[in-house]
Amino acid sequence: MTTYDIIILGSGPGGYVTAIRASQLGLKTAIVEKESLGGVCLNWGCIPTKALLKSAQVFEYLKHAEDYGLSIKEYDKDFNAVVNRSRNVANGMSKGVQFLMKKNKIDVIEGHGKIFTGKKIAVTKGEKTVEYQAKNIIIATGARSREIGSLKQDGEKVIGYREAMTLPKQPKKLIVVGSGAIGIEFAYFYNSMGTEVTIIEYLDRILPVEDEEVSKQLERSFKKSGIKIMTGAEVTGVDSKGKGVKATVKTSKGDESISADIVLSAIGIKANIENIGLEDVGIAVDRDKILVNDFYQTNLPGYYAIGDVTQGQALAHVASAEGILCVEKIAGEHVEPLDYNNVPGCTYCSPEIASVGLTETQAKEKGFDIKVGKFPFSASGKAQAGGNSEGFVKVIFDAKYGEWLGCHMIGTGVTDMIAEAVLGRKLETTGHEVLKAVHPHPTMSEAVMEAVADAYDEVIHL
Repeated sequence: MTTYDIIILGSGPGGYVTAIRASQLGLKTAIVEKESLGGVCLNWGCIPTKALLKSAQVFEYLKHAEDYGLSIKEYDKDFNAVVNRSRNVANGMSKGVQFLMKKNKIDVIEGHGKIFTGKKIAVTKGEKTVEYQAKNIIIATGARSREIGSLKQDGEKVIGYREAMTLPKQPKKLIVVGSGAIGIEFAYFYNSMGTEVTIIEYLDRILPVEDEEVSKQLERSFKKSGIKIMTGAEVTGVDSKGKGVKATVKTSKGDESISADIVLSAIGIKANIENIGLEDVGIAVDRDKILVNDFYQTNLPGYYAIGDVTQGQALAHVASAEGILCVEKIAGEHVEPLDYNNVPGCTYCSPEIASVGLTETQAKEKGFDIKVGKFPFSASGKAQAGGNSEGFVKVIFDAKYGEWLGCHMIGTGVTDMIAEAVLGRKLETTGHEVLKAVHPHPTMSEAVMEAVADAYDEVIHL
């Protein structure tokens, strides 16, 4: 039986990043994967969706070419070619992970892994099962689209994110249930491609985890694009008999029936914790999540868990950070627990959304005396020149000590701008330090400095 220092179950952005860091630390490492290296993120999530969204953005530019003084006589979209480009990007990234595994001398074991007592993993592929021994086992099996009784997925008319990426034919009408990042991104993509889209959200606003002003701005932008939005609404049943699909939607005004070709269920995710041996080994689980300490150790020594199967935010960059911390701790490095209050969230619709830290409401609820600054992109030279003046940057500071409590952005390219706030908060910067850091002009990023200036009544361009 082959023995390793570390075996990782799952090769998503949690698993493969963990494997590379473990190898760098001199640990003999193997990774078990039943599908494609890179997991959902590289193959069915983060990466291919961004490829689809880029096609949508280019198509939008073509539609508005005249706004830039350009004349394009004829243009059209090829839905299947857009999907194929997305798949090619995903395949290329997965091959990149294969290269990284070889480069870092990590053994890739293909098949379905199941953990046993004594820190063993049995990997089954086809008829063959092979056992492996490890000093440490890290579970990084990720998550899948969540299903509920009133919205059973059949993979054809009622679908999850996976099918939404590879539909053989573009639907004329699409209902998106749920308005978190996944639902919002697909709503934007299909609407841009010309599909009639309706978003149904159970809570009172779309993107309910974001700052209220950001939600309102996105709702305005989406409605302007022709997306229908129903908030405070619940899908209580779906009838998929016949040609299309009919969703029964419960609203404050009573039940409503909405017809479409396809319903996309984007109501959250479900951790992949079944059939991997947790019960046999006795690993503690609570409400669908594996219980771990600050360094991702389960209740059993030598067994760890990271990523979407644990309590933290279900984000690729969180899984990667957790995995790195986990193996560094195993290797005896001095590490500090991850600060989950300083994890950025990004939504890649158009306009993009990015945020970190407390919303204005949360800051007030926590009893902070706050300073709030806001700078609209309509006052940004770069945004105006690029024809991207929608949205704003909003910052929240503690009035007493100048601590940067939160930053919320909506606009073009803001997912690439949020890192300034993450780093600033990590370094415990104050508002005045951000103000005195010279930002380049003209850029979208100087809107951060201007928003901070607004919070301290020093704004120049408003």
